[in-house]
Amino acid sequence: MHRTWGCAALLIVSVVVRLTWGFLTPNGMNLVDLHVYADGAAALLQGHLYDFTYSEDTPDFPLPFTYPPFAALVFLPLHLVPFGVLGVAWQLLTVAALFAVVRLALELIVGPERAHSRTWTGIALLWTAVGIWTEPVRTTLDYGQINVFLVLGVMIAARSARWWVSGGLVGILAGIKLTPAITGLYFLAQRRWRAAVFSAVSFAATVLVSWLVLGSQAATYFTSFFGDADRIGPVVSVWNQSLRGALSRLAGEDIGNGVLWLAGATVCAALAVAAWRALDRIAPGDRLGTLLIVQLFGLLVSPISWVHHWVWVAPMLLWLVHGPLARETAARVVAVGWALITLIGVPWVLSIAQDSIWDVERPAPLAWLGAINVAGVLVFYGLLVGVGRRNRRDAAGATARPGGLPGRSGAQAPDPTP
Repeated sequence: MHRTWGCAALLIVSVVVRLTWGFLTPNGMNLVDLHVYADGAAALLQGHLYDFTYSEDTPDFPLPFTYPPFAALVFLPLHLVPFGVLGVAWQLLTVAALFAVVRLALELIVGPERAHSRTWTGIALLWTAVGIWTEPVRTTLDYGQINVFLVLGVMIAARSARWWVSGGLVGILAGIKLTPAITGLYFLAQRRWRAAVFSAVSFAATVLVSWLVLGSQAATYFTSFFGDADRIGPVVSVWNQSLRGALSRLAGEDIGNGVLWLAGATVCAALAVAAWRALDRIAPGDRLGTLLIVQLFGLLVSPISWVHHWVWVAPMLLWLVHGPLARETAARVVAVGWALITLIGVPWVLSIAQDSIWDVERPAPLAWLGAINVAGVLVFYGLLVGVGRRNRRDAAGATARPGGLPGRSGAQAPDPTP
């Protein structure tokens, strides 16, 4: 009991220090994206949703409202709240959502009963205290972004056994921001056909509602801006950690969705499928592992995956440390590597050498380092493939030995208790 309270106290201290640092330092929290959510949504009342830009804190790159029109309907009540109150509340709710993400990840790893024990509650508090200092969450807090809430919604959808809850939630989230739509592949991988279909139906419903309510403003998005990466931001910026961003920095220009990107995406897709098949031999039915494979693939193939989109690194670290690979030395090495990348903030360090967010000219070593997240995902996939192959060889060897008993080709998950 005392340990749990100690962990809670540590989380409170971590949050206070983080928010104080962010709000009081000159380059701390500017909450620019929260301004876009609130002020941009309010612009729809004048019929200028997609003409809106926010440039008070970003004079070099005025920020437009880049989200689907349904998002504007969801965000509309935000402009009624005084922005100072909204900003503080958004930060605290983001931290609460991160704790919920950690808690749900642990439920999927060790089971609901154990995850709600005092020991695992303390562990969840500690992970949250550290998690707010990782680069994806740091930048989410700095900008007032919605990413942690989206991850939480997808985690709830993955945990729920009700197809209409899972599919409906993912479809609505995709209507707010397109990135959760990749979760449809998770439903297919889990053979949850009704959830997959209903997620598409729910997304279509958000499109229909926004079209009926907003008319030409919704039409402008779906006919002119849908899929326009250039409007979202500079693809070549080191803050964009997608496959397209990494390859563009290596090529010295935006490669678009041409042959080079298609080749890279094909390799990533093949590795993702191989990792998924290997996971079935390592821990059959592992929902969190499957979800991570899909979401990381989505971050790779999206045209823009800003560093604050990479909140999925947090549940990935939990899975590596406490999940079925907890006793694997290679998994610990991968976990340490990812922890260092996100705690240091490698893209942030590299951005210091970038004169402008539009700057594509950079020395080759910096260009290669700018592919750090892409490389990290491929290493994660490779880890799964390697362990899966070893398990298959071990199972085949046990069956072939005299007196060996044929067994299931998949290792049982070890007891992840620390």
